[in-house]
Amino acid sequence: MPDAARLWPILLLIASNIFMTFAWYGHLKHKGAPLFFVIVVSWGIAFVEYCLAVPANRIGSQVYSAAQLKGMQEVITLTVFAIFSVAYLGQKITVNHMIGFTLIAGGAFFLFRQ
Repeated sequence: MPDAARLWPILLLIASNIFMTFAWYGHLKHKGAPLFFVIVVSWGIAFVEYCLAVPANRIGSQVYSAAQLKGMQEVITLTVFAIFSVAYLGQKITVNHMIGFTLIAGGAFFLFRQ
């Protein structure tokens, strides 16, 4: 079980972050859609995200600290967001973006040091 307890949170957080990114930023590709409609659709997508994120943290708390789970989630969020920005929104990731993301990942690294 310990191996599954280490892996499942990562997989669930990746899936939840995909939904979260679409909920928060997917509508930017459809700026003509009415805001109320966008909010309702985003809430629906965010519900799925919560259904994945809550179990990820519950399962993950068996083997990771809360700080480690949060650090892991931030790195996953930035990775998913970078891919989403390029693949879905057609935006470029600049050197400054990469430097900022790397600094955040560096912070997460220290959360896992013993």
